[in-house]
Amino acid sequence: MSEKTVRVELDARSYPIHIGSGIWEQYLLPLTVGAEVALMVDDNVAAQPWFAALRTKLTVSAAKFVLLSVVAGEKTKNLSVFSQLCSELARAKISRRGKIIAVGGGVVGDLAGFVAASYLRGIALVQVPTSLLAAVDSSVGGKTGVNLPEGKNLVGAFCQPVAVIIDLDFLQTLPSRELAAGMAEVVKYGIIRDPEFFELVKNGAPRDLSRVIEKSVLIKAGVVANDEREETGLRAMLNFGHTIGHAIEQTTGYGQWLHGEAVSVGMIGAAWLSHRLVGLPLTVTREIYSALVANKLPVTISGLDFARLAPVIAMDKKSTGKSVNWVLCPELGRTTQNNKVPDEMLREAIEICAGRKAI
Repeated sequence: MSEKTVRVELDARSYPIHIGSGIWEQYLLPLTVGAEVALMVDDNVAAQPWFAALRTKLTVSAAKFVLLSVVAGEKTKNLSVFSQLCSELARAKISRRGKIIAVGGGVVGDLAGFVAASYLRGIALVQVPTSLLAAVDSSVGGKTGVNLPEGKNLVGAFCQPVAVIIDLDFLQTLPSRELAAGMAEVVKYGIIRDPEFFELVKNGAPRDLSRVIEKSVLIKAGVVANDEREETGLRAMLNFGHTIGHAIEQTTGYGQWLHGEAVSVGMIGAAWLSHRLVGLPLTVTREIYSALVANKLPVTISGLDFARLAPVIAMDKKSTGKSVNWVLCPELGRTTQNNKVPDEMLREAIEICAGRKAI
């Protein structure tokens, strides 16, 4: 792929997203020359064959360098780890001129972003995603945060990075499960925004990921530029499948199901509710189901239960007052919001997500 740059246009907070193979040195090192650098990774990234060279070059480039390492996995996204990371920055005497470089998947990016937004009331953040899901979703848009026992991502802040560097070489060693989890968000973009893109990815992940990454980033950047903080309702469309998906993650124990896997099942529920409530044709509902299967994603999880999921869904951070703000699709490429989903229909959707009822 030829190198691409997509810009997220947010006035003074605008930033570039660089996409290409072997590009990390070209774009990352100039941001660290003479800077105070905190490199945040998890133990999976630290074990990669390319990590030693990256760490060494950042150490040489930076005026001050500290490595922040966390345990891989969703369970790391909590207030205790957040506090420990802030303390490490304080002990290293990182000042307001410091930069946090987040190299990793969505957990590392979310944690690093929340630390960057909070430490000394804000220091610079650079996102270097190493998973497909982080590349197409969590590294773009500025949402950061951690989980509480009461729900996913309930504590956090908006923190736009100064740059996102998507080096495709880092994705070459992704396990097949992680690759599939990233494709859940890719398929979602087609469902909510671009029927032609849905056609491209509905039969499975293409061998060359560059095109789907670029298109996904373009879609998300456009949405974020027009509704950075979910104030107009436009950005809410990105939550399609996430209301049930987040509840699955919480009730099954963070980490048992990858975020993309839970969202995949959540999209099945959201597609069914879209059929029942806003007229999504049954043929399209089944096409979404088939697309997720083709991308090697789970479409049901046995044991899901209305009695456990419903109270968690009611706590969803996208709720308003006593109502859950559901994102539904009346047709491919278009979303609407609905806060009047009857319990009996939610129960029916969960039965489908659990595999006890067929579409």
